[in-house]
Amino acid sequence: MHKHLTVKEKENKALEKMKDVFHYKNAMAVPKIVKVILNVGTGTALKKDKNKNNVIADRLSKITGQKPALRGAKQSISSFKIRQGDPIGVVVTLHGKRMYAFLEKLLNVALPRTKDFRGISRKAVDNIGNLTIGIKEHTIFPETADEDIKDVFGLSVTLVSTAKNKKEGTAFFEVLGIPFKKEEETEGK
Repeated sequence: MHKHLTVKEKENKALEKMKDVFHYKNAMAVPKIVKVILNVGTGTALKKDKNKNNVIADRLSKITGQKPALRGAKQSISSFKIRQGDPIGVVVTLHGKRMYAFLEKLLNVALPRTKDFRGISRKAVDNIGNLTIGIKEHTIFPETADEDIKDVFGLSVTLVSTAKNKKEGTAFFEVLGIPFKKEEETEGK
């Protein structure tokens, strides 16, 4: 029977899978995941519903097992009726065991539950080797699946790695088991 490898075990095997292409001299040069950031921009929805940030923070804490932090506006924007310091987003930064537990859940439970999921675009890896995934509905996570449909929100998940560039980052995320789109699907678009 084939043993299922965890994200941490795959990360440890990255050296042997990537050393031929990137010519690493030692294990410390191999990319690692530093942190995972979940971000929800609530924006001006707060003006209509004062409770919105609390609802989103509560759902994110169920998903991650960690209390989210409110993010305030960096500057005032009068056309959006936002003052400096107004809460316009909710963010959670995961490290260590919680980060690996969340990645397991994201790759093995949440993404496969996404409707019409065909893989993540390779363009999602930026030039400094980080991967950002946009999730349209938070209900793909099992902890929140049976909740109110009217409060569905989207979030971005950023995997911050020590990869030096896009090519190295993409190869590293493939080793971790990130489901990228097949090559022929991305070329036609």
